[in-house]
Amino acid sequence: MCSYENLPNHEFSNMKQDHKVVIVMVPFPAQGHLNQLLQLACLISSSYDLPVYYVGSATHNLQAQVRANALNPSDIAKIHFHDIPTPKFASPPPDFNALSKFPSHLQPSWDASMLLREPIASFLRDISSKSRRVVVVHDSLMSYNVQDVSSLHNAESYIFNCISVFTLYCLISLSMGMSVQLEEDFLKKLPSREGILTDEIRNLGALQSPHMDIRSGDIYNTSIVIEGEFLDLLAQVASKQNKKQWTIGPILPTKLDRVSTRENICLDWLSKQPPRSVLYISFGTTTSFSDREIKELALGLEQSEQKFIWVLRDADRGDIFTGEARKVELPEGFEERVKGVGLVVREWAPQPEILAHSSTGGFMSHCGWNSCIESITMGVPIAAWPMHSDQPKNGFLVTEMLKIGLIVREWEKREELVSASTVKNVVRKLMASNEGDMIRKRAEELGEAVRRSTEKGSASRVELDSFIAHITR
Repeated sequence: MCSYENLPNHEFSNMKQDHKVVIVMVPFPAQGHLNQLLQLACLISSSYDLPVYYVGSATHNLQAQVRANALNPSDIAKIHFHDIPTPKFASPPPDFNALSKFPSHLQPSWDASMLLREPIASFLRDISSKSRRVVVVHDSLMSYNVQDVSSLHNAESYIFNCISVFTLYCLISLSMGMSVQLEEDFLKKLPSREGILTDEIRNLGALQSPHMDIRSGDIYNTSIVIEGEFLDLLAQVASKQNKKQWTIGPILPTKLDRVSTRENICLDWLSKQPPRSVLYISFGTTTSFSDREIKELALGLEQSEQKFIWVLRDADRGDIFTGEARKVELPEGFEERVKGVGLVVREWAPQPEILAHSSTGGFMSHCGWNSCIESITMGVPIAAWPMHSDQPKNGFLVTEMLKIGLIVREWEKREELVSASTVKNVVRKLMASNEGDMIRKRAEELGEAVRRSTEKGSASRVELDSFIAHITR
């Protein structure tokens, strides 16, 4: 396994001379996906001095940049953002009263992204004519768009998986008609696949399948420390594919030195609170709560009498730069009553820095993989409230397998209103009970082990060095 600093001098000079290995990132246009590939782009560019292109619509490239939490601006500046003209798409507001929490309103933007095959192929042809090798790292949901890699003699592609290995293992096993290899007790509790996706997104996934075989390998944003058992199980079900695999996560920066210096209302407020006393609440970029749900959550937080920061935002539109944001109404007098105890924030918040702050002691989350990996890495336990897609399985991994969280609402009861008393009880259990303290201790120990795994010579860094050595061979 080697990184640039370990390469013999003649190899290093050869790489520089023949215009290099060029890496092209092709993300899927949803925040959790854009963010992870930008993190990977910065990690590779800053650690190995390789040119990295980030390819997408102008709107989504800009979205990735303005929301680049915890990334060093000088690292982002090294990335070549290549804007691809995208057909116009509708960008309706989310339906906050919809029974299903799946963000169907984003479908027009996803449909438009499936029309990018030709402009991506044109870009790849151009860049391959000037490079020794082109390495395309793409979201699995962009497999259709990058299929022309196979027609270029000096290009190869790798799928970057934006979901947990546990979730991926369950999906592949069930799609192949194989049973999930878990203990009987776990199997009984495993959340069903009901209600996680729409037919439209299933069809979009099916469009990718015929083009996934051209990849040369798979990259996972997880650590062997977190999911070693499931990496082994995944290797068994995927053994026929004979693809190389690298487990390089977490790819987010783990030493957030700017936590104490960055000016932000959340971080300033946190700095005035006791250690591990604050519950951070955020449901990501694809969840909208109804007025009734917001009222119950607000009352539950108030009744818990625990300190909190609540990021209260509606789900993203397909184009986040258009349309008016919904003004979410809180119970009358709520913010006044919780002053000093709770902080409600309605703008974008620096989530990794909040989770890394010493005053943060818990995270109420929808369990998107981005949020899970950030919380796990920073050693913060999770109050899991999954909404759709991979989130129910991620929530199960966190609460049942890793035992670093509590479930707020069982997946089978997803269409029931979560009451204020339920919220109050879960928050108190996580933040102010012996059981919560034990969960927090496990989360902190796991976080420490995960952070260590990214250091030079440790598991995740060795895997990343191995991937770089492979693509620069």
